[in-house]
Amino acid sequence: MIANVSGTFRLFNGEVESENDDFNDATIAFEMDAASIDTNMAERDGHLRSDLFLDAEKYPKINFEGILHKKDSHYELNGDLILRAVKKSLTMAVDYMGTEKGRFGETRAGFEVTGKINRKNFGVSFSLLNEAGRAVVGEEVKLHFDIELIRQA
Repeated sequence: MIANVSGTFRLFNGEVESENDDFNDATIAFEMDAASIDTNMAERDGHLRSDLFLDAEKYPKINFEGILHKKDSHYELNGDLILRAVKKSLTMAVDYMGTEKGRFGETRAGFEVTGKINRKNFGVSFSLLNEAGRAVVGEEVKLHFDIELIRQA
């Protein structure tokens, strides 16, 4: 708990559908492969895949479905996150970085999405104290997604 540990899900896919150029009211769905967690430390990754955390064998996918809403000059993504078969509502802040043409003429849009969850709300109750009596693993998990979309025909 004295330092943040960053990780990435290496296997994921998602889809965004929008009738509006500004993405207001876009529907969003994404799925991450729980076993693809990578914190750049094999032992920790194995621990995170175990039944003490993600339980990737029993719950191989982490899913989210939601709707993007424009709120004045910013956006919010509201939806449901399913982790370890537990479904919880989640609101994340979204920065829309803009839409531009790519080098091959394709239309691309960029977003930065941030939020947080409490792991215990999803049944992840692992607890271990260090010698000073402080928790080794915090309850809050920060979420950060850098997303680039490519318009499909």
